Amino acid sequence: MAQAAQQSSPHLFEVDQSASGRFWTLADADEALVRRLAPSVGGSDLLARLLASRDVDPVQAASYLAPTLRDYFPDPSSFADMDKAAGIILDAILAKKRVTVFADYDVDGGTSSAILARYFRAWGQDLGLYVPDRLEEGYGPSPAAFRHLKDTGSDLVITVDCGGAAVDALNEAEAIGLPVVVIDHHLMSAELPPSAALVNPNRLDDTSGCGHLAAAGVVFVFVAALNRLARERGLAPADGLPDIMPFLDLCALGTLCDMAPLHGVNRAFVRQGLTIMARDQNPGLRALADVAGIGKTETVYHATFMLGPRLNAGGRVGDPWIAAKLLATDDRQEAIELAERLHALNEERKEVESAILDLAMAQAEQALARNPDRGIIIASGEGWHPGVIGIVAGRLKERYHLPSIVIGWGEGLGPVAKGSGRSVKGVNIGDAISMAAREGVILSGGGHAMAGGLSLEPDQVQAFDDWMVAHMAQFSAERTAALELAIDAVLAPGAASPALVDQIAQIGPFGIGSPEPVFALKSVHVTGVRQVGVNHLRFIAEDAGGRIECIAWRAADTPMGDVLRNGARVHIAGKLKADEWNGRRRVQLDVADVAAD
Repeated sequence: MAQAAQQSSPHLFEVDQSASGRFWTLADADEALVRRLAPSVGGSDLLARLLASRDVDPVQAASYLAPTLRDYFPDPSSFADMDKAAGIILDAILAKKRVTVFADYDVDGGTSSAILARYFRAWGQDLGLYVPDRLEEGYGPSPAAFRHLKDTGSDLVITVDCGGAAVDALNEAEAIGLPVVVIDHHLMSAELPPSAALVNPNRLDDTSGCGHLAAAGVVFVFVAALNRLARERGLAPADGLPDIMPFLDLCALGTLCDMAPLHGVNRAFVRQGLTIMARDQNPGLRALADVAGIGKTETVYHATFMLGPRLNAGGRVGDPWIAAKLLATDDRQEAIELAERLHALNEERKEVESAILDLAMAQAEQALARNPDRGIIIASGEGWHPGVIGIVAGRLKERYHLPSIVIGWGEGLGPVAKGSGRSVKGVNIGDAISMAAREGVILSGGGHAMAGGLSLEPDQVQAFDDWMVAHMAQFSAERTAALELAIDAVLAPGAASPALVDQIAQIGPFGIGSPEPVFALKSVHVTGVRQVGVNHLRFIAEDAGGRIECIAWRAADTPMGDVLRNGARVHIAGKLKADEWNGRRRVQLDVADVAAD
């Protein structure tokens, strides 16, 4: 059965360099805290330890395990400009003004715009939509986009998941007399750009304490503010005030796909939003689930890894408007057509991504062979599509456990080269890119600790590489720490059961800030290794007491695959997943790492 492991060595099973170059450590729970937490989880020592290692105290345990909006929902008025924005938008609805939502092209932007579209529809109003083209326009509003919206009759614009830092665009909107309400969540400087209202929990003067929300979460709070204001004024459409609770499926989807940390109200958004998602009330999500082959959409995995990539595909390699339209529509036939287009675009995206990843990995191997201590991976190429370079950067980071930046340029891909970076814990890649921009090494760029973007001329790539390698030399200790794989408990293969998975799910949902438990199998024999899909490996791990089916994603051509195929006994780390197949519920281990015994 699953049990917490007690070791004197900091390295579990003496794994100091696994197949992926990592060292394994064990969760170190406070035994007194474990005992105090046990009653909250029915006396389960395992669940108590998992809660303790996630810094949940007994006072928080009940609301952590059953997060509700009643416990966590913030006062909308605590957000700077929230009441002001609600007044502007409610007045516009009542006056039947022509309002357009300007949405970012990712899932968070699409879900945010769809929440607003559905809210407007409940008042009998249509909400216009504008989504910028990634290649032609880049991220966020531009002066040209606002001029276009003004010229085509928009009386008011609401930006969602963007706009907070769009100084030039908002200055232009003010100059042409186009009111703009900004609803954003990205980091901002102290100087606020002009706007009719600017709602962003990451404004420096905001006191809501909700800077962890995704844009979809901010928008959900905003429609609650609209309802509250309408109620105070004694106003409502013929069928009554809009019921915003069904919008929680969109709020949860945006929160998960934007990797917002799952604490506070975000846990309630996701827990309750997944329940609503399973009811199949949104025709667009149902159609997308159908083309993805999902029977019932009810898990974080479904939302994040099945629906999310397909919704993002339009903004990456196709029409950036499709996802927002799909999520907002109530027309079943339209939903099916849009979902099929997104599914096809996602297949195209995977092909483009795979081709670029192969080239980028070859560059990474060559660079590390020349300088094993370079501390960062930078790969670049002409014709590399800006819509997938962020995904490829993430793949490189996972493979090499180093900050990674991928850069692409070429005809039809925008006027300058675009780069996207992903980082490891402790190395702030956004700050590094911003510094390079300030020093003139690149044209522009920035981001946050774990991700960043940049623009540069192709002939600046080598100088940027040199600058980044020199800059990253100071983070040797942080890069070493990033190689740690923290294990929650040791698991006997025979103890892996659907009941155990259900038990662990009690402390979910899992995501950023609420990590899914990682279990280790000690000295198991691997049998039946076979390749599935393009480069995944499926196999059986067994010992004298039992067996468990395992899958190692994207491992066929890696050192992990070599270790699994050699027939020796191995240690395996991974996450338990339950799946239903032909009416039978089974459990498998999604492999995170392996090490020779």
